[in-house]
Amino acid sequence: MIDLHTHSRISDGSESPAHVVELAKAAGCSALALTDHDRFDGLAEARQRSEELDIELVPGVEISCHWNVGTMHMLVYFVDQRSAPIAGTLVEMQMAREDRNRKIIALMNSNGIDISYEELAEEGGGSGLGKPHFARLMVRKGIVSNLQEAFDKYLEKGRPYYVHKITYSPEEMIDLALRSGGVPVLAHPYSVSADEKLIPEYVEKWVDAGLAGIEAYYGRYIPAQRRTLIDLAKSLDIVATGGSDFHGEYKPDLSVGVGRGDLLVPGEALDALKDRRRIKTRKDA
Repeated sequence: MIDLHTHSRISDGSESPAHVVELAKAAGCSALALTDHDRFDGLAEARQRSEELDIELVPGVEISCHWNVGTMHMLVYFVDQRSAPIAGTLVEMQMAREDRNRKIIALMNSNGIDISYEELAEEGGGSGLGKPHFARLMVRKGIVSNLQEAFDKYLEKGRPYYVHKITYSPEEMIDLALRSGGVPVLAHPYSVSADEKLIPEYVEKWVDAGLAGIEAYYGRYIPAQRRTLIDLAKSLDIVATGGSDFHGEYKPDLSVGVGRGDLLVPGEALDALKDRRRIKTRKDA
């Protein structure tokens, strides 16, 4: 069993990178990918703990792409803070996220919501601040009753406190990942469109651009959805990967390794991703 999609408090999770590794070990995972949003900062801590616990750590990152139909997130594996050119691009995205956070605070303050940047930084641990931390603050202040309400009413696209941040197209991000020696995978594929019939068409286009896999074994998907995505991966000759999308307290229904209790990502998925990386390396040599 493996888990190729987890988040720490370096981005929008509640647990330290080391503790995420500990949770993976306790769950019986043989390998874990730390895939914080737009950041590699937690990899050093996670790597040290993974070596101590004898569990394989796959360096990764999750990146949002601009996509008008739905939500498109890219998981990129086997890159870290030393991998150019993606490292420089992520610094730019982090700066843009910081600017967006301050704009959200200004919007909230203008509407009488008393939230400061200092409170946001304390909630998020000082780095990787984002919408989940705003949501938690809104719950703490009694503005909403739960995290989902904060997103549904205030923070999602089209809501009062949504602010656009810098993103790249899926094709641009796939190219960037490949030029950085990484392996790009589509995260939670059903988020790309409300019309599930269109998803194979979109995925096929991205495969032509170099997409290596799709997250078929996703923590919140039911078995029928997973089977459909596994079949899609087979038909397109790409890898069916998977992970819990663990965020700790910010997604309390998802646990490392097992998701909602029924997740089982086969280790062969990681082997297949490594094969894709080796094939690309040979082609580039």
